[in-house]
Amino acid sequence: MDEYDESGMGPEVTGYFRKIMNSFGAGLLWLIVMGTAGFFFKLAIIRDAVRWYNLVFYNVFLLTLSALILYFYKTWRKKD
Repeated sequence: MDEYDESGMGPEVTGYFRKIMNSFGAGLLWLIVMGTAGFFFKLAIIRDAVRWYNLVFYNVFLLTLSALILYFYKTWRKKD
């Protein structure tokens, strides 16, 4: 029972669970920030014409989405 931590899980299970929780947390945080900026502050809503803040929002959206996907890729690729 020496290789188990205080919760009774092995180190492989703990590392895998940590990857799941970090991925879920990062994705949820990104979703909340983009949803709030896009819909609460109305940056994602295009009314009569495309305005400069719509373009800035969608560029930031795509940049942060690609950074989030890269984070997921690096997190799940590395060995514990």
